[in-house]
Amino acid sequence: MMKDKVPPLLRRGQDILVLDQLLLPNRILYRRYRTPAEVAGAIRRMILRGAPLIGCAAAYGYAFAARGARQRTPAILARLDKAATLLLESRPTAVNLAHGIQRMRRKAAAAPAGDFFRALLAEADALTREDLEGNMRMARFGARLLRRGSTVMTHCNAGALATAGVGTAVGVLRWGFRTGRVRHVYSCETRPYLQGSRLTLWELMQDHIPCTLITDNMAAHIMKTERVDAVVVGADRIAANADAANKIGTYGLAVLAKHHKIPFYIAAPSTTVDFSTPRGERIPIEERSTEEVVRIAGKSIAPVGAKARHPAFDVTPHELITAIITEKGVVTPVDGRTLRKIVSCK
Repeated sequence: MMKDKVPPLLRRGQDILVLDQLLLPNRILYRRYRTPAEVAGAIRRMILRGAPLIGCAAAYGYAFAARGARQRTPAILARLDKAATLLLESRPTAVNLAHGIQRMRRKAAAAPAGDFFRALLAEADALTREDLEGNMRMARFGARLLRRGSTVMTHCNAGALATAGVGTAVGVLRWGFRTGRVRHVYSCETRPYLQGSRLTLWELMQDHIPCTLITDNMAAHIMKTERVDAVVVGADRIAANADAANKIGTYGLAVLAKHHKIPFYIAAPSTTVDFSTPRGERIPIEERSTEEVVRIAGKSIAPVGAKARHPAFDVTPHELITAIITEKGVVTPVDGRTLRKIVSCK
């Protein structure tokens, strides 16, 4: 398994340590959290981000509501319900958060008396471990889709920093580089939060993978004038018909890839699939603060009083997706029927 030099989340005793991703790439700092409110705040402020990692952190946040409890009581269950509501409200688009909470609720309903809190911590550990193992399988499945010596473009950050480790889309690139299938990576900067420049490029450079940063509006020119063999991105929620929500700008990249006849791949765990959402237009799109658009690193880049929009995600129609890579297999052709077949397998 690929080892991460700077893991995004660690359990230490009865607390978790979370890498503050707002400080990267300039500073590496872990913050300790031990309450549901602290975890929810970290998710909301994007100290940690990425759909799978949000799900893992939320699982621990839920468990923290039962700190010290040896058995299930009405009072403890009420605390857990309150924690679940708080965590679910922290960010609306990534379905992995809800998946993690649902799994923890099932464990809470079935956990034996004796040491209730430790049982919940163990379940959060299991969820995190499974995400890591699934990412490794996903990396292998995805790398096989790339021809040897490929130049690949990616968007946002779907690396180890967005997961329990290894990564989804960037995990594919990491394994592809190891096996000779990836020669070079173009990383789109990903305005307005700059996850591509701050995080993805940092991860690629940590692994000594040849990479080049481009601004988002350079993608079409690079596709037209340079050899780009594939686009690989992550996803925060995949609807039942295989439409996929990911960081804002992904839809435009898919349109460009289609025009230039470049395969467009999404790598995401099966927990990202939401069969209760029939199609992409039903996925809730988070609107974040306009301050994140008109300011960079605390400095204004627009006139005082300027209006701005900040939809944090967009939805790529399944018709533009060449394949969806999951830890259970590759979904192709990309449609609701094939998606259900692959994701439902054990």
